[in-house]
Amino acid sequence: MARKTVIAGNWKMNKTAAQASAYAAEFLTALGQAPLTEVVLCAPFTALPSLQAGLAGSDVRCGAQNVFWASAGAYTGEISAEMLVDAGCTYVIIGHSERREILGESDELVARKLKAALSAGLIPILCVGENLAQRETGQAVAVVNAQMRANLAPLDAVEIQRLVVAYEPIWAIGTGKTASVADAQEMCVAIRACLAEIVPAAAAEHIPILYGGSVKTENIAAFMRQQDIDGALVGGASLDPADFAALVRRSGGEAN
Repeated sequence: MARKTVIAGNWKMNKTAAQASAYAAEFLTALGQAPLTEVVLCAPFTALPSLQAGLAGSDVRCGAQNVFWASAGAYTGEISAEMLVDAGCTYVIIGHSERREILGESDELVARKLKAALSAGLIPILCVGENLAQRETGQAVAVVNAQMRANLAPLDAVEIQRLVVAYEPIWAIGTGKTASVADAQEMCVAIRACLAEIVPAAAAEHIPILYGGSVKTENIAAFMRQQDIDGALVGGASLDPADFAALVRRSGGEAN
């Protein structure tokens, strides 16, 4: 069985409900016929209902950018996995470097969020990646593997097989820099090898691994040609609906 290809757009802290609705209409028109890839739009919490309504009847999935680890309770300002499902989400990004770096999310917290998301039926997109100093001192693989093991520690093999993993080198997010295609492929191979130490190797072969970090229409095809890169987590290049539609089409081999 071939691995699923996933192209996920991460809007980060952008777009109102009205803007999300307009985006959905323009994106679906620009995208045309349903692509062979799984397309996900990860919107801010407040935009999710409008986005879900705008995508109704299409194959494009809604995703959230974060989730809390408890299902309910006295956690002011937080959103549970069950609430995300109720809002129409299929996916949720967990462990993005911006949350790890800016908000201090630990590997333990990421692990708890993964467990909560899976328990509610969501598909987590687990983000892992190294910073520039770790890359330059040859620690990149060790750092990412340590993140993987810590984040997956509470999960059983069946749960792990429902994940999507996104390799996002921290130094390439929003900087205009990208990892070389060879570096990205090498890290995705290392991630798959790490997965194969945790779940049966045959199961690890079917877990999608995405690349993220200044992915654009101009470079997506080169990444997608690599054997162990199964898609992309796209930030800034997902904010314009026509541009993101072009990127999705290019990811499947179309010229434009």
